[in-house]
Amino acid sequence: MCVVGSETVRGLATSLGSLVHHSARGDALTSARHQSFIASRLLCGGIALCVFPIYLALVGRPSLLGAIAFLWLLSPIAIAVFVSRTGRLATAQMISSVNFASLVTYCAWATGGLVSGLLPWLVVVSLEAALTTDRRTVVWSAAAAGFGLCVLAVLGGLGLVPALYALSPAVFVFIGAASAMAYAAGTVAIVQLVHAKSEGAIRASEERYQLLAEATNDLVTRHDDKGRVVFASAAAQQLLGEPARRLVGDGFFEHVHVSDRPAYLTTLSRCRANNESLSVEFRVRRSGGGKAAPYIWVEMQCRPTQRADRGKRSCAWFPITIDHAGIVAVTRDISGRKAREAELRKARDTAEGANQAKTQFLANMSHELRTPLNAVIGFSEVLNRELYGTLGEARYRDYARLIHESGEHLLDVVNDILDMSKIEAGKFQIVREPFDVASLINSCCDLMRHTAEKSSITLKVDVAPGIPKLAADKRACKQMLLNVIANAIKFTKPGGWVRVSAHVEARDVVFTVADNGIGIADQDLPKLGRPFLQANNSSDCSKEGTGLGLSVVKGLARLHGGSLELRSKLGEGTTATIALPLNAPVEQIEAPSHPLKVSAA
Repeated sequence: MCVVGSETVRGLATSLGSLVHHSARGDALTSARHQSFIASRLLCGGIALCVFPIYLALVGRPSLLGAIAFLWLLSPIAIAVFVSRTGRLATAQMISSVNFASLVTYCAWATGGLVSGLLPWLVVVSLEAALTTDRRTVVWSAAAAGFGLCVLAVLGGLGLVPALYALSPAVFVFIGAASAMAYAAGTVAIVQLVHAKSEGAIRASEERYQLLAEATNDLVTRHDDKGRVVFASAAAQQLLGEPARRLVGDGFFEHVHVSDRPAYLTTLSRCRANNESLSVEFRVRRSGGGKAAPYIWVEMQCRPTQRADRGKRSCAWFPITIDHAGIVAVTRDISGRKAREAELRKARDTAEGANQAKTQFLANMSHELRTPLNAVIGFSEVLNRELYGTLGEARYRDYARLIHESGEHLLDVVNDILDMSKIEAGKFQIVREPFDVASLINSCCDLMRHTAEKSSITLKVDVAPGIPKLAADKRACKQMLLNVIANAIKFTKPGGWVRVSAHVEARDVVFTVADNGIGIADQDLPKLGRPFLQANNSSDCSKEGTGLGLSVVKGLARLHGGSLELRSKLGEGTTATIALPLNAPVEQIEAPSHPLKVSAA
């Protein structure tokens, strides 16, 4: 018998589950509420169908009002179909409560008013609504039942209640009370069945949750609205050296470093108040070391389990404050990550210190070298000109010339190093003054013309008319042009040409130095503009240089708010473009943050 009964119950539950709308099947509790509602309405309609033959046997053919009443008794079946088809449970509950109360009032009026045997069904209206756990439905159903009772009282007082049927009043009252009790008992039984199913689903969910919490190596905790721990996973032993039960309440809080407790509590409070997921890093003490117990860094990611519903509901008749929000947090050990971050910071500080020391060393060395170099260059020039008498051997004059040229070259290198160190340190001062662009270009070309002619290279000048005066550091601009023109002459073969031009483009003055020299390979273009790096062209590896010239040009252009761009093709030549804004604020920079802009011609 028990087996048959359990199979019947399972079959009934399966049948009810198939009637639930697909939108409500994903959540166990929602599905259970839908099943309860549908089952109760079907039960009500079923009772009406069962009572109708008894009514016919005892009373006979019903009147028009009686027929309407019995058809009305079948309306819960239509409401159950509506929920099954649409899944709109809240709307159906409201309709059902008002319909139920109206139906009972009408049937009670038709069968004697306040002395009708159907009057106990008004109590069932409120009872059924209470089982829905929806406060708004309870209020509406109670109001509808009370209104129906008032209507019966008024109609009875006015003498508008039809006479009782031939059936004995006692028997009729018994039938009405018994049917109401049967309906209430059936409704409660179905609700208990669904409630048991819901409890089973909740227990299964809790077991899965606990299994996941116990299986992970991270500490999983659940906190109440005060931030206290109500559950802790077994990972507490591994993380803090404490059993999970010792963390319940304020146990976990006691392990948090005193300095980090405000951040810990603030994060929990904000997570709950703002209903958002947050994370925080803090230190916790591991047990087992006494007063000298070590602290480790952990990261806690917390999220609310349910949105807090603070304040009152929409109905002012029940000023109830509901707050079921909690927090689930996952805490993991990040000591290794913190150690690596500390190492990276230390390495960065060391690198920055070394870079600063390098810059300071280059600046000091440049100053120290420039003083003796000036003496070497000056005295070698005296010897070369034989100002105080002949040197005798021609070889001595050649030696004096070589000393002078080498000194000049070394002084250029020292000046480039000094300028580069100033630019990297952000100490290169830009003094803006308006000057004529054409005069600057002609001056630079006049200085480099002798060098170009010695190499049989044609130096061309092409300045567009109408260029306004440029507000920039004239000395720095001259240095940039001389460096770029010297590079073009150096890497152009005899018989070639170098063209220096200038024009206005948008709000920039654009200086262009083009040549038909040996060019630069595509793989070498990105190297240019970095200190001490040069292109290694196999076609000509005999050119001297340190690779500082373009670095200085690039840095000076950036200090003016401009840029340096190189376009080149191996064997066809190179074009260097310096763009300087006509009016731009002076910018102080540190080390270059991106490579030189380059492109193949």
